[in-house]
Amino acid sequence: MSWLMRRTAPLINGLAGQLFHLPFLRGSSSRHRAAMRLFRWAAEQGNRNALSTYGHLLHFRGEDVSSRIQGGIYLERAANLGDAKAQYQMGRIYEQGFEHYFRPDPVKALAYYRLAGEQNHPLAVKRMIAVYDEGALGAAIDPARAECWRKRLSPLPEAAIRT
Repeated sequence: MSWLMRRTAPLINGLAGQLFHLPFLRGSSSRHRAAMRLFRWAAEQGNRNALSTYGHLLHFRGEDVSSRIQGGIYLERAANLGDAKAQYQMGRIYEQGFEHYFRPDPVKALAYYRLAGEQNHPLAVKRMIAVYDEGALGAAIDPARAECWRKRLSPLPEAAIRT
């Protein structure tokens, strides 16, 4: 049964995304709750995209601290499964810290930024450049490494760099 559930999780995640972005009944709390339930179900099945989306929604738009912490947990699971957006967000969370659950940890922050940057996440690449230009997150100033990250940034589309 769990095999079938894992196989249907991407479909449920896609359905949740479509429901979430429908222009029909915009602002409807019942539509929002239904979409969030679908995202949660897909995330609980281990779907990386659902973990990332649901975690992002909970962490950055959650109504209370426990929801935001739970969102961070989902984001961390997605990041550990290789989701570049979640890796970048976990870098931010570990850089700044959040409540008592995610304590500031420059080593983890740098590791997550690096993972996202290696997948060409534009904001992570920009952060890695700043890390080696400024010597942030416990890294030494290293112009050669900063230049290597700058070379990754140049082929990225300009619109992606600004977001």
